[in-house]
Amino acid sequence: MPKVSMSVPLPASAEQVWQLIGHFNALPDWHPAIEKSEVKGKGKGSVRTLKLVGGGTIEEKLEQLDDNGHAYSYTIVSSPLPVANYSATIRVHPNPDGEGCTVEWASDFEAAGVPQSDAMATMQNIYQSGLDNLRKMFGG
Repeated sequence: MPKVSMSVPLPASAEQVWQLIGHFNALPDWHPAIEKSEVKGKGKGSVRTLKLVGGGTIEEKLEQLDDNGHAYSYTIVSSPLPVANYSATIRVHPNPDGEGCTVEWASDFEAAGVPQSDAMATMQNIYQSGLDNLRKMFGG
């Protein structure tokens, strides 16, 4: 099963960054590919529907939320992406030196309809776009 894990160091506290990205409905606030997000339900088991810039939608289910640990995990319910059995975690942790934090976005999945390398490249591009925008927003 392919795995993708990417991270970005930021010159802000884990709490500051989590305040922006830690809500399951917050992707439009920081990811440039997400135009709109709507959530049905509350807490674990809630489902967000993401409207993509340029068209298309993705439905994702919140599997776990740890506000104190600055992490949440989710799965894809349906999407146009070339992946199946997708599970991911977004985590923000303070840097060991006490300066700033690091945002990590990691997933595992199966390729669907494309070679594994293409599915991995698609997910890396999505993560990179979001992490690059966080760097721009926080000045990393």
